[in-house]
Amino acid sequence: MKDEGRNIFTVFDEILDRKVKENLLNQKGIVVWMTGLSGSGKTSIAIALERLLNQKGFLTQILDGDNLRSGINNNLGFSASDRAENIRRIAEISKLFLNCGIITINCFVSPTKEIRAQAKQIIGANDFIEVFINTPLEVCEQRDVKGLYEKARKGEIKDFTGIDAPFEAPENSFIDIKTANKNPEDSAKELYTNILSKIIKA
Repeated sequence: MKDEGRNIFTVFDEILDRKVKENLLNQKGIVVWMTGLSGSGKTSIAIALERLLNQKGFLTQILDGDNLRSGINNNLGFSASDRAENIRRIAEISKLFLNCGIITINCFVSPTKEIRAQAKQIIGANDFIEVFINTPLEVCEQRDVKGLYEKARKGEIKDFTGIDAPFEAPENSFIDIKTANKNPEDSAKELYTNILSKIIKA
């Protein structure tokens, strides 16, 4: 089979440097990677964080699992290989936003250490801010805003993280946000305070 990759000619060296774009926006780009069980509050916190950052004059972009699976990743399922490809694509998209100086807020279960390590490698360790949205399984099931846990318990959804597929909690996340007794706005404020030094342009 012909190696079509030989016909690819990149122009990365001709594109405006990231620092030029960060100077224009007066901010530093980072990727905030929120991981946690379904129902832990990732998307709600991301929305609250984005609004807070917007009020402070920062340019952001949220990448959410359901949104991407309804569009660019709509051909992927939930097998181990599809999950890995899902995260690979997301990481590459995140890197494009990062190179534009944009603060990218990602909300993905990304259940294994291997998958998150893959994303970190693509994005770059210095720009990958891993945030563990730490919510106990029983709390996520009580919320069950999408009705997914009920379906998983009935066997209607296979390989559901936390039920019949594992979730590997981060061991060295940038910040661990416990949400069981905290609303999304307070969680967003806690996260904002911790990332502020990383996004302010010196």
